[in-house]
Amino acid sequence: MKVILLVDDRKLGKKGQIVEVNDGYARNYVLPKKVGMEATPKNLNDWKLKKAHEDKVAAEKLAEAKALAEELKDKKVTASLKVGANGNTFGSVSSKEVAELIKKQLGYEFDKKKIIMKDAAKGIGGYQVGIKLHPEVTAEIMLDVQEEK
Repeated sequence: MKVILLVDDRKLGKKGQIVEVNDGYARNYVLPKKVGMEATPKNLNDWKLKKAHEDKVAAEKLAEAKALAEELKDKKVTASLKVGANGNTFGSVSSKEVAELIKKQLGYEFDKKKIIMKDAAKGIGGYQVGIKLHPEVTAEIMLDVQEEK
């Protein structure tokens, strides 16, 4: 019996593949566990339509992420740290604080896990901060750390 796999399976293959399995295996494992569905002409057509829709939605999300990355390209957020008498700073700016600064100063809301900081912002100056918008798109903004007055 030919089945369309609905999930990745170690023994059978990847999601979306059409594989040939024994009738008993299909009736007792593949179909009841929702690992796959029978590859009838109707199911094949439905699968193709569903796949086309998923591809379209993924392309739209990628385009939105690229547009947002372009919008954020020249943006800058400012943070302040306490500085001691000898010029050393107290503490650093974390990704959680960067997410809060972006929300306050720019109006965009990002999860702190999406903020990528190459180096910890422990001193006064400018730092490049990445924001993971999509698996394929990362936006860059500038973090300007200044002395607290």
